[in-house]
Amino acid sequence: MEKTKIFLERVIEMTGVSGDSVAVVRYVILVIAAFLLAWLAGWLCKRFLVPLVLKVTSKTEAKWDDVVLGRPVLLSACSIVPAIVIWSLLPHVFYEFPRVEEIVGRLTAIYFTVMMVRTIIVFIDSFKLLEGEKRTARQQYLYSVCGVLKIIMVFIAAIVVIAIIVNKDPSTLFAGLGAASAILMLAFQDTIKGLVAGIRLTNNDMLHIGDWITMPSAGINGRVEEITLTVVKVRNFDNTIVTVSPQALVDGSFQNWLGMESREGRKQTRKVYIDFSSLSVNDEGEANITRFRHHMEQWLQQNQRVISQRPPLVHHVDAAQASGYCLEFVFWLKAQDALTFEHDTSDIMDYIYAKASEFGLTFYQPGRAV
Repeated sequence: MEKTKIFLERVIEMTGVSGDSVAVVRYVILVIAAFLLAWLAGWLCKRFLVPLVLKVTSKTEAKWDDVVLGRPVLLSACSIVPAIVIWSLLPHVFYEFPRVEEIVGRLTAIYFTVMMVRTIIVFIDSFKLLEGEKRTARQQYLYSVCGVLKIIMVFIAAIVVIAIIVNKDPSTLFAGLGAASAILMLAFQDTIKGLVAGIRLTNNDMLHIGDWITMPSAGINGRVEEITLTVVKVRNFDNTIVTVSPQALVDGSFQNWLGMESREGRKQTRKVYIDFSSLSVNDEGEANITRFRHHMEQWLQQNQRVISQRPPLVHHVDAAQASGYCLEFVFWLKAQDALTFEHDTSDIMDYIYAKASEFGLTFYQPGRAV
């Protein structure tokens, strides 16, 4: 380094600079050169190393390397290189000014810590791209753990940065956190509860990305779009976004329509009330309500909108009451989407109401007989 110093000072003197100004100009040139080398190292890394790695991973059949070694991760990692260059050049630039070297070294260490944690977080986030449309229980568990890891990394980075600023060993600060554990538990209680709730949702296979869920108390009726430690995001069918905590889903009651969508058919149950005065018996001793029931079961069995493998049921339910004779219709419709399901149900109920008059039956209406 001494030879470099002498050579550089001679070059500076050749430009006409003399006296104490030579040392000042030398330090300015060395500082500028150090930062230029750091910038150049980062640029070369982004310009040549990143495309080379991407080219290699693109030729492999595995998908995971395209994700964990994707462009965002590599670009974030390249941001660490300038700090390494500056760190290695500090003793050669500020060897005569140890105080300045210490200050610049601390700033470089802080930058290195922040960029390192940022790269780790980007690396963790890259695992999202490995998911399919339906997130499995294992993936959801891994996703929850990754969320905790990100929080831990940010927390560790904050402690390390504080230790660098106050010039203390980070281990001593971590040791002192034992007394503050209660405060930390209070500060991160939502995150901890969210993690526990997420694990319960995962272990019990209660929720996945893409599931249709309903929760009237929270105004939820739509598809799950995102599940994190603290939030479950649902897009309702009217395109409104509702967010609810995993804890609320575990503690409350929500309905998951996955079972209905994964199997053929959707059950429908409807009740009608027949006026008692319209009930009659023919010469063979058969009641008109009995013939109506048998006809409706046969008609539903042959209806193209109803699943024939699930026999429909038309039967009397509830005890006799002032509102009339209660007749219940139970059948399974092929339609699963809400609009077609409601339309098919309405068409069937229209037929029921219209067909009853052919059997001499009328429906109960408060205040007057029909």
